[in-house]
Amino acid sequence: MTKISKFIVNRETSWLEFNARVLQEAADQSTPLIERIKFLGIFSNNLDEFFRVRVATLSRLSDYGQRDGVGFNTRRTLKEINRIDKEQQKDFSRIFRSIVRDLAHENIFIVNEKELTVSQGEFVRRYFNDHVRSLLFPIMMNNLKSSSLVDKSIYLALKLESISGNAVQQFAVIRVPSKPLSRFVILPSDNHKKYIILLDDVIRYCLNEVFSMFGYDTFSAYTFKFTRDAELDIDNDVSKSFLEIMSESLKQRKLGAPVRFIYDKTMPAELLSILKNKLDISETDTLSKSGRYHNFKDFMSFPDVGRPDLLYPPGKPLEHRKLPRNESILSTLKHQDIMIHYPYQSFQYIIDLLREASIDPQVRSIKMTLYRVAKESKIINALINAARNGKSVTVFMELQARFDEEANIFWAGKLQEEGVKLIQGIPGFKVHCKLLLIRRKEGLKNVYYANVGTGNFNEATARVYADDSLLTADQSITADVNAVFQLFESKYNPPKFKSLIVAPFHMRSFFTRMINNEINYAKSGKEAWCIIKLNNLVDDKMVKKLYQAGKAGVKVRIICRGTCTLTPGVKGLSENIEVISIVDKFLEHSRVFVFRNDGDEKYYISSADWMVRNLDNRIEVACPINDPKLQQELKTMLLIQLKDNTKARWVNHPVPNQYKDKDKIPKIRSQEEIYTYLKGI
Repeated sequence: MTKISKFIVNRETSWLEFNARVLQEAADQSTPLIERIKFLGIFSNNLDEFFRVRVATLSRLSDYGQRDGVGFNTRRTLKEINRIDKEQQKDFSRIFRSIVRDLAHENIFIVNEKELTVSQGEFVRRYFNDHVRSLLFPIMMNNLKSSSLVDKSIYLALKLESISGNAVQQFAVIRVPSKPLSRFVILPSDNHKKYIILLDDVIRYCLNEVFSMFGYDTFSAYTFKFTRDAELDIDNDVSKSFLEIMSESLKQRKLGAPVRFIYDKTMPAELLSILKNKLDISETDTLSKSGRYHNFKDFMSFPDVGRPDLLYPPGKPLEHRKLPRNESILSTLKHQDIMIHYPYQSFQYIIDLLREASIDPQVRSIKMTLYRVAKESKIINALINAARNGKSVTVFMELQARFDEEANIFWAGKLQEEGVKLIQGIPGFKVHCKLLLIRRKEGLKNVYYANVGTGNFNEATARVYADDSLLTADQSITADVNAVFQLFESKYNPPKFKSLIVAPFHMRSFFTRMINNEINYAKSGKEAWCIIKLNNLVDDKMVKKLYQAGKAGVKVRIICRGTCTLTPGVKGLSENIEVISIVDKFLEHSRVFVFRNDGDEKYYISSADWMVRNLDNRIEVACPINDPKLQQELKTMLLIQLKDNTKARWVNHPVPNQYKDKDKIPKIRSQEEIYTYLKGI
């Protein structure tokens, strides 16, 4: 008898394997050179968030001697995380050095302060005095406190000396102001050669401009980064508004306990010891020796050096043939459902729909859920203009969207100022579904139009995140969308839903039932299969249910971009299950579920991954796709991805992240194939 729990993969190590796939893209010579640099930035940014959230949570559990939710020993997991992290950092450094060499072959040089020519040095000093100097506020080491440091920033730890003996040796800390400045300074070109110096090295070159007045003439500078626990402790004081509670919690985050300290490996032991003491860094925290440069997330914004050939070709979003320009989207939806696939097709259709609704005299109300919005949000602007045009506008703004809390609090205030009705969340309960509902008076009755999507209403991420979005006037679906908004407004009294599958009320039981159906078909000798696409598969109960399906003979094919705790290919357990992950130009973000259902295939898109938090602790929605043509669209796209042999990797196989069918001909790169497919329909 196979013990299933033995084949539940640790979610933390699985996540690190996902991030290793991002690092593979940085190492891949077929990836355009500057895009490889950006993948290094994505890897670094991902890792920062992982330590701020997951490692911080494990550290808390470990302090109390507790295991994680699945039963893994937290101290053992933390040791394994540190081991994998050290190995990946070695790979990271090797890949970075390789990219720097490849850039040099393209006449693009990243130089440090010791490599500057005389004229470059003059340029750097002018830049420093014009732009940098006024942003530098050194903290002398004697005055340094942990609370003085800002998370997600990099610092230079300085050793100040005087050869002439005019000043006593001192230590200090300076924050590198990569905001508001760029981390990169482009130096004047020389014979078609491009030169870039990092802001860290600009400061190193000009330290005498800051400290020479105090008698110092010799300087040593070593980079370090300090990462804090980012989990929020939510106050349950009922006398405060939720806006007040979240604002106070965000202030506490800035004082979170240290979880990771990265430092230049050449830092003198004396200086390192002083820093650790001042910042309350203990040996149980994650200490990581590194190279000269940290905060590689800034490399996601590598500067334009005038070499478009070293970037992905700019992809023009496809026109949707059923949504011609200058024609009413609402009129089109009366006759047929429409599905938009970002970023292959444009998010602008959603902006156009909101614009149309805001000026249509028959539209009475607009309701929307917002989780993460763009920095200069056209969505927010459209909603404000709708309110100004006399429409009743209601927004559920999720104030607990991790790391977007401050932005969402800001936007919530703006919306309220303009007369938009704002529904606030409650502590411990998130709204993650992506819903838009438009009510229009047509004759004597109200007619509803809805948009149900897998991704955020965010025009910036919609250019990079691959998501699916259904536009419909199906009154069964729109009635359920309306019921979800009534749920928000009626103190979370759960209504009954006819079409939508809504978490945390019955999504878990629904998908369990759909898998059980396939199990029963397989046991009766019928063809049984399902295709599951999501970002994360870590829910213990759902993983065990999939094992049960695979063991019964159900063919289970899973496309899981990120964390996956299921082990495919285990004899007698999961031989009928395959799991792939696709990491490429676009971030695969959609959640799609297809069940054979004895020949009457069922299709669903959803905002929810299969995680405890999604199924049990959030408002999530899965929406049926009923139109046969749209079903065929989804199925074709999924089958293309399952055939990918260029950017698809096997997940949780003996050889981690091995490319799937790499030597197979013809080469299929699913994102390019999907673009071609959508162009032709």
